Amino acid sequence: MGDVWAWLLFFFVLIALLVIVIFQLMCLTDLEFDFINPYDSASRINRVVLPEFITQGVLCLLFLLTGHWFMSLLGAPYLYYNTRLYMQRQHLIDVTEIFNLLNWEKKKRIFKLAYVIFLLFISLFWVIYSALEDDEQAL
Repeated sequence: MGDVWAWLLFFFVLIALLVIVIFQLMCLTDLEFDFINPYDSASRINRVVLPEFITQGVLCLLFLLTGHWFMSLLGAPYLYYNTRLYMQRQHLIDVTEIFNLLNWEKKKRIFKLAYVIFLLFISLFWVIYSALEDDEQAL
């Protein structure tokens, strides 16, 4: 039963990560359609960048601590990319350059979104599989 709870925890952490990435993408889309000014868009995105990185790091750590090595390996490239961005100080959006980099920033967020959705579906599969396995053992 503990494995089901672990997978549920992973699932909800991935949902939180998904919400953060969608929020960033929405801010960039609002900026593109001129619903928001560049300063507000950049400050909103920059406010959630570090929580995104921390959430991804915690997720990979939880995968490692619970012994789910395959999922940890699947999450490692995303964690490496975020760590590299942070170490090179390229993780924040510059207000003065946001229009020049708008398409690139949107593509990055869309790729992150697709990656998180991929991890979410795998996690959902394992939640269902673990629940059915526990149900079979109870019989």
